[in-house]
Amino acid sequence: MKRILITGAGGPAGVNFTQSLRIVPERMLLVGTEATSYYSSLSSTDRTYVVPKATACDYIDKINEIVKRERVGLIHPQPDIEVKVISENREKFDAKTFLPSKKTVRICQNKYASAEVWKRKGVPTAKTIEVKNEQTIENAFAELGAPLWIRAKGGAGGKGSTAASNMTTALSWISYWKSRNKDWEFIAQEYLRGRNIGFHSLWKNGELVTSMTRERLHYIYPHLAPSGITGTPAVQRTIHDKNANKVATEAVLAIDEHFDGIACVDLKENDEGLPCTTEINAGRMFTTSFFFSFASSKLLKNHYANFPYLYVKLAHQEKIPEIPKYNVLPEELYWIRHIDTPAKLVKNGRVVGTMYK
Repeated sequence: MKRILITGAGGPAGVNFTQSLRIVPERMLLVGTEATSYYSSLSSTDRTYVVPKATACDYIDKINEIVKRERVGLIHPQPDIEVKVISENREKFDAKTFLPSKKTVRICQNKYASAEVWKRKGVPTAKTIEVKNEQTIENAFAELGAPLWIRAKGGAGGKGSTAASNMTTALSWISYWKSRNKDWEFIAQEYLRGRNIGFHSLWKNGELVTSMTRERLHYIYPHLAPSGITGTPAVQRTIHDKNANKVATEAVLAIDEHFDGIACVDLKENDEGLPCTTEINAGRMFTTSFFFSFASSKLLKNHYANFPYLYVKLAHQEKIPEIPKYNVLPEELYWIRHIDTPAKLVKNGRVVGTMYK
């Protein structure tokens, strides 16, 4: 029996990952960790442990204690900070991981570094300028126009991001975070007005295994964030888009031609409708991975779009079925969700399934 450790197991992404593994025919022992005792109660793993934050000096030792006690064979880090720490220290853990190379994780977690790679290799991407001082912000407005995005170099969920139409807004935004003792570095980025797209993909030694693309339509509580983006969508739908598939594939291979594991690519369309890469979430799933897993099981009666399950099988060097590299699910499937409300799978305007039911 496979024994999997899932970090961040009480967060939405960890719960989605766990639930995806609950609906497959194979029984696994799922062990969770959480840095917050309250959120550990939300975990749906078989057992959940409260551990120090990933930046703590005893984090690795505590994870290894759990690995030994539960005889864990695979560690799946879900939050970005744990992907970073586990990636950098992978040889110190007493269980395997299925991550891209250390260098690849570093580049993908730095939005400026990844944008520079894509620019150099001709992959469509949002124009990006590193914010070093007030003059670079002036230069950004001159080059990119207004509005533009001011955002933190690293982090998920729209971290430190807002649209700025003038210097006052841009400077005040950065000053605000510094006044809160945040040592974030910032970038200025082209404001792209088109569709917000996510490309969910699995890779094995530089070969695309399978993928699915979705469009984010509405976010949970968008009015609470200056950017209007709160990190996880309330409404999203599957789409088939050749351009998005092509650009996302090129973006992954531009950074690592031997990419392994999970690559969740964020894209935004420009005024001409061309999808431009904005970031790659490497080594972890998108928040709502259960959307695809549930749709695959409910509608297709298979697990071809259950990305957590396929990921686990690939990590264990197991064969997976012959499945499409792109568009593994039908288009126009909607996943509608909100706080304290079971997510609904909707097809042709009709609810065809409910999460947890």
